[in-house]
Formats: sequence, C-alpha cells, structure tokens
Amino acid sequence: MANPIDSTREGNLEAPTRHPLGWEAPEFWDHSALEAEQERIFDICHGCRRCVSLCHAFPTLFDLVDSSDTLEVDGVAKADYKKVTEQCYLCDLCYQTKCPYTPPHPWNVDFPHLMLRGKAVEFREHGASLSARILSNTRAVGRVASVPVVVQTVNAVNRNPTVRKLLEKTMDVDALARVPTYHSPSARTRLKTLDGAGTPQAAGRTRGKVALFTTCYCDHSDPGVVEDLAAVLKHNAIPTRLVERESCCGMPKLELGDLETVRKYKEYNIPVLARMAREGWDLIAAMPSCVLMFKQELPLMFPDDEDVALVQQRFFDPFEYLHERHRAGLLKTDFKTALGKVAWQVACHQRVQKIGPKTREILQLVPGTEVVTLERCSGHDGTYGVKHKSYALSRKLARPVEKLVAQTQPEHFTSDCPMAGGHIAHGLGDKPAAEHPLCLLRKAYGI
Repeated sequence: MANPIDSTREGNLEAPTRHPLGWEAPEFWDHSALEAEQERIFDICHGCRRCVSLCHAFPTLFDLVDSSDTLEVDGVAKADYKKVTEQCYLCDLCYQTKCPYTPPHPWNVDFPHLMLRGKAVEFREHGASLSARILSNTRAVGRVASVPVVVQTVNAVNRNPTVRKLLEKTMDVDALARVPTYHSPSARTRLKTLDGAGTPQAAGRTRGKVALFTTCYCDHSDPGVVEDLAAVLKHNAIPTRLVERESCCGMPKLELGDLETVRKYKEYNIPVLARMAREGWDLIAAMPSCVLMFKQELPLMFPDDEDVALVQQRFFDPFEYLHERHRAGLLKTDFKTALGKVAWQVACHQRVQKIGPKTREILQLVPGTEVVTLERCSGHDGTYGVKHKSYALSRKLARPVEKLVAQTQPEHFTSDCPMAGGHIAHGLGDKPAAEHPLCLLRKAYGI
C-alpha cells in the first residue's frame, strides 16, 4: 500500500493571513535564530520552486542550492544567505499570489517577512553604504533637488553622460538608469490653496471628503499626478485638501532594513493622519507603495497602535476610492474623450492590496476605451531599478512586460506606479511613453 499523502504538503484552501512582524522582540534580532529560520523556509522553497519567475531572489536561492555539494539547502554556506536577501525588494507577490504554505498553513511561510528580518539584522549589524542611505532618504533629496535654480542644475546633471558615469562610481546609480526629474514648485506648493470646502456625501466605505498625502515622489518628481487626482475629485464634488504635514511614508527605509527610521517617520505622520481621520477625512495617496505602507506594513510593525489601525481603515488607493463612489452612483461619467486601447501594467504594491482591478474598472467606464491588463512586475521597485549592481537584473525582469506592451500596440500605456511605468517606458524608448491612470481619467473628463 502506498504511503498516505503528507497533508502538510497540500496548499492552503484559505486566504493567506499575516502575523505581525514581531521586530521589537529580542529573538527577532538573534543572528542564529534568523539563520535557522532562513534554512527552514529556504528548504521549503527549494522543494516547491513555484515562485522562480517572480523576482531574482528565488533564482539566486535555487542556484546556490543547485551548485552546492549536497544539492540541498544544508549545502549552502549561511554567509551566502544574504545574497538572497539582497535580491528581494519586498513586493509581497510571492506571499499574496504564489506561495501555498502561507499561514494558516502549519509551515507558516512568510518569505517577505523573512527577507525583511534579514535586511533589518544586516542593517543593525553592519549599517548601509552612504549611497544607500542617501537614495533611501527620498524626502530630503527631493526637497534639496527641487529648490528653484537648483532644480534646473540637478536635472541637467542627471542628463549628462559624463556626470552619470561619475554618479555610477560614487553613488551606485547606474549610468543608464532613468532617474527622477525634479520639479519646482512641488505638488504641496501648487495645491496649497485646496481648502476642503463643500458638503461631503458618504458612499460605501467613503465619507466623501479627502485629504491628500502627496508622497515624496509625487511631491517633487511628478506633481502633475497629484494635480490630476485633485482635479478628478473636484469634478466629482468631493471636498479635498492636503494632509496638514507629511514626511516620507517609510517604504524606502523599510526596504533598506532601517526599521528605527521607519518608526520615526511613523511617529511624525500617524498622529496627523489619525487626527484628520477622526475629523472625518478619508486619506488618499497616488503611490501604491505609500498606500501599502499605511494599509499593511505599519499595521504589521505596530499591531497594538490604535492610531495606526485607524489610519489603515481610512487610507485608500485612488481608484479603490472612486470605485466605492461609482457603486453608490456618485461618480460622474460625463466623459468627453475616448482613450482607445490602454495597456495597464498592474503595479505590484497595488496588486497585494487585495482591492481587485479597480483602475481597469474605472477606466473602462470611458466610452471607446479598452483596457488590456498586464500582470507582470516592472522590476523597478524603489532603488532596485537604479542601483548599478541590480540595474541589469531589473531590466531583465522588465523585459516580459515591455514585450507585452509592444505586442498590445496601445494608444496609451499606464501604470499606477509612476516609477514602474517610467522604467518600462524607458526600456521601450518611450514608444509609448508612460501616463498615469489619473492623467488618463482627467483627459477623459476633459477637465
């Protein structure tokens, strides 16, 4: 008689759940305990290999195993574990879309949290390079680079091949990578007259008045996206204002493993956001990574913080918000311009919010519009797509979605993540260029 099947090898039949990160417990930082957990989970991943196509972390792990003397994880030098960690950019797709062994499965596999723990221990024990610290300090860099007069110099320098080669050597910014263009004035300056006046009308989970968290990237490098969002909300008679003050959401520092700085940003942002939530404001940001930070990462880091939980409840993706309004019959559909065929790359940090394809559903309300969905990672993800040591890999990861865009032959190419969209368009020679979905929606409205 054949041996009975080990039921633990069967995947979850339930939706994955997340346990808190537990980073404030002493055992989180224990190096030996970390290595033991890495070996345990790496062994499970090695026996499955379902996630091999998602990013370069898994091929790195499997190559280490396949080149070891034992052809098993126990043959991999523990010093090489960090080679896997370095390739993870915490997109969460393995957890949310691929892994069959996530909790409540008894094997309790949370690969992204394992990678984050590895990054955090590495950062605490060895710190990070000056270039990594600067690149992850997005708010400070944006403020300096967006100063009038300075902004023209910075943008000119970033277009100079000779200077870019120097930056590659000194700052690890690949000479071929597309880097942000800085703008002055910033989004917060351009929209400072928003007063939130008007009569809010609740619908679904929305309360009908919005405070905009501009984000580091949009504030200084793509202010037009925030202006488009404000215009769409105004057109739909939704009172809108800016969040009173803001710092970085913390995602770049999270990806670096600098959890204490994430805490500092949280202590700056959350009291303001929570107070505005209590005053009846819904919260929106146009960057999926920033939305995810408030909806998932901070609640998992600070599970007992009531203000963090409140902000989590009131934070929305822009198209998630508009979809709630549409379901209640409160979204205007007085579109004036058809968009034709739109190739929409689904940003990873939006996919894992578990909100469904709300961007596609809203854009398809526009008559004469067809949205083709492309569920492939851009390979950019924060600094991974600009750092010299990972740029070639990021281009490799982007190639499949670039091919899909080219095959689609769209009138418009779009992604909810401006960095992802720009990275893909860069690989296509900007044919087509990337446009944010909020820009397309504003065009459709003719406002």
